[in-house]
Amino acid sequence: MCAVDPARLERAFAVLARGVEQGAFAGAVAAVGGPDQLVVRAFGHAALRPEKIPMRTDTLFDLASLTKVVAALPAVLRLVEEGAFSLDAPVHAILPEFPDERVTVRHLLTHTGGLPAWRPLYLDCRGWDEYLRAIGQVPLESAPGTRVVYSDLGFILLGGIVVRVTGQPLADFCKSAVFDPLGMAETCWTPRVDRSRIAATEEGNRTEYGMAGSRAAEFGRWRRGIFWGEANDGNAFYGLDGVSSHAGLFSTAADLAAYARAWLRGGAPILSRAAVALATRNLTPGQAEARGLGWQKPPADPLPARSHSCGELLSPASFGHTGFTGTSLWIDPERQLFVILLTNRLHPVPRRAGPDLFALRPAFHNAVAAAWDCADEGGEAPETP
Repeated sequence: MCAVDPARLERAFAVLARGVEQGAFAGAVAAVGGPDQLVVRAFGHAALRPEKIPMRTDTLFDLASLTKVVAALPAVLRLVEEGAFSLDAPVHAILPEFPDERVTVRHLLTHTGGLPAWRPLYLDCRGWDEYLRAIGQVPLESAPGTRVVYSDLGFILLGGIVVRVTGQPLADFCKSAVFDPLGMAETCWTPRVDRSRIAATEEGNRTEYGMAGSRAAEFGRWRRGIFWGEANDGNAFYGLDGVSSHAGLFSTAADLAAYARAWLRGGAPILSRAAVALATRNLTPGQAEARGLGWQKPPADPLPARSHSCGELLSPASFGHTGFTGTSLWIDPERQLFVILLTNRLHPVPRRAGPDLFALRPAFHNAVAAAWDCADEGGEAPETP
């Protein structure tokens, strides 16, 4: 059992307390643990408007792009393990509406398929069939395999692959293949619980309205008010009824801890060690961003151009991901450590008087890594709730 320095861990949590006090986010839930340990803390508020709701350790969060690695990635890997297709199968062989036969499943998982990062597909499309046809008509921006461009479109295609191959709705397959075996009872799309259990996010789709450009004004379905219990992401909410493979999944710190532990123990009971080993390697060496299958990796450059969400003290074997709403999950197999940070950074706060989440998150990860590095200094194991 790994030991931890409790005083150092408290200093790590103090980073998040300061983030709430200084307006970086309305609230946060952090979970730090390993195979047999778990410490969960809540800070601030799940909502400030239209009413104040204190954050709880079991608050559900819109995971945003963590959906990619918590739902889409294990679903695709399960199908690969079952022999449904290989990673190097052309996407066209599974989804004929995607015409470029050079792009493979592996390309989509490593964000090297050449697709652009984003398009407001909901302006014209509703449902999986229309989305897949529309993405098939989007010109590639680079040759497959030559450039890492983080792409929501690629992961929507991966969801389409899961739906097409299994003949099941995406939510049903992920529940039976991933969530139920791990006891992730609260992880779902479109949660049906009292909203006091859910962290609120944005007020209106201000971000996407700006991104949609000249056509934004003609779209008559923009939401108003605080988003609370529905997908913040427009392509998930407007076009796919809240259920997509790139965004929209909701979960709790406890459920994500169960998921992280599966990766620490080599995938059981949902994946094989072989799949976990491949998915967590740097498969894009020499490119601007280090990527595994789905997962981000720490920067390969010892002097990266900008700070990375994982900080500088997690090991090179680490892998993780972030979400636009203010969520992240990082796993360090060398330390047998996972760090879950869930914030509602998009929820309006009165003012910000200090660093934002993007500065605080690597600082938090560094402080946690330092606490977990003290196993030989006589520290004690944290309690498991």
